[in-house]
Amino acid sequence: MMRLPLFALVLIGVVAAAGAAIALGVWRPLGDSYVEGVDVSAHQGQIDWDALSRSNVRFAYIKATEGTSYVDPRFAANWRGAGHAGIRQGAYHRFSICRSPQAQANNFFRAVPRTYGALPPAVDVENMDGCGSHSVNAREQIEDFLDLLEHHYGVRPILYVTRQFHEAHASAFPHERFWLRSLYAAPDFRAGQWVIWQHHEAARRPGIEGPVDVNAVRANARALEEFAPETDEPHDAS
Repeated sequence: MMRLPLFALVLIGVVAAAGAAIALGVWRPLGDSYVEGVDVSAHQGQIDWDALSRSNVRFAYIKATEGTSYVDPRFAANWRGAGHAGIRQGAYHRFSICRSPQAQANNFFRAVPRTYGALPPAVDVENMDGCGSHSVNAREQIEDFLDLLEHHYGVRPILYVTRQFHEAHASAFPHERFWLRSLYAAPDFRAGQWVIWQHHEAARRPGIEGPVDVNAVRANARALEEFAPETDEPHDAS
């Protein structure tokens, strides 16, 4: 029987351990040195936010709206629960190029309060297919939506994208900040622009039954405050 050198055995062990950690949903790509968060929606059901806050989860992006009329049925409860548990919360919108940016913004405004200390709104633009000629103006529609949200909340939103979206729009949005989906491997696109990395789609965390997406704020323990500093004066809740 062929004997493998020691370094090969060690490498196999490391890979096997990493694979097991990923499968169990406990894999953390950068150890405990970064700021961890989750993104949730009604799919996660009722969340025990206090239990989640006792883990190393520091922030949560919560689905609020989609298109011009859909509001996630658990958004209001999740927004309150995260805030009461001391977890920094942000809201996200699933954008559609099939609908007016203004009408979608109005839907978001009705659902999401202007809350002191909230993270910048996030806009999920991962799927820009299926609307024929609307796709030609996708960039302009997204920029209009970002402008509307920035005017209302006083902070520039971030864009949630996949590699596929990036490759289709690689030269677009040169000055925006990004939340990148890149499972189990550090992002190698939008290198100077990403601030959040979604690295797991089936993690397990206390307080949530079933799998949940897990994210990391870039850089270090101060990064969350640098990314979304609290303003001097709280916004109203209108």
